[in-house]
Amino acid sequence: MKTFLVIGIGRFGRHLCKKLYDLGYEVMAVDSREECINSVLDYTTDSMIGDSTNETFIRSLGVDSFDTCFVAIGDNFQNSLETTSLLKEAGAKVVVARASREVHRKFLLRNGADKVVYPELEMAEWSAIRYSSEHILDYIPLPGANSIFEVALPGTWIGKSISELHIRKQYNLNIVGIKKDGHLDMIIDPELRLEKGMSLLVIGKDKDIQNCFHISTDRFRSN
Repeated sequence: MKTFLVIGIGRFGRHLCKKLYDLGYEVMAVDSREECINSVLDYTTDSMIGDSTNETFIRSLGVDSFDTCFVAIGDNFQNSLETTSLLKEAGAKVVVARASREVHRKFLLRNGADKVVYPELEMAEWSAIRYSSEHILDYIPLPGANSIFEVALPGTWIGKSISELHIRKQYNLNIVGIKKDGHLDMIIDPELRLEKGMSLLVIGKDKDIQNCFHISTDRFRSN
């Protein structure tokens, strides 16, 4: 079973603990504030109150035993930076740190973070793209300006088969799933007639998805 250490139990850290715990993983929460630790007791397997900028305290956590250590500190960048550095020095395998600005990302990476996440920026990006077109139902960004979109069927596609649409030939896109009534089918029959109420999972380059469904994606991409 995978184990996770979450340092910094604000809103992001609290939601992170709960989701990891719901997925069946072991989660240890750390914060300097007792009330924050108390807020996650129901969905953590262990917790500690302490100062994550203290080297002795960090080493006492046995950070090398966790699969991933999250630095979810959002209100004090200096503490986030010091915590990230101490985790790597103590032997942490993977450190994922939270950032709110681009300059923070650069410093965190230089000080040992393996990955930096922007919760607010990423949610804003998802929301902007999700609600920029009536066709978009969901959106997952992938490396290299690629994405997976769940899209509602354009009206002109209803009644046609996938083979008749020539999506791969015209737009360089692949349909990887068809969803109907909440059921996802990933075995695609090219002769299947598309029906009202279906949605498609489409993967490809952002620019190709934009051209196919007349939606804008590039301007929402973070640098």
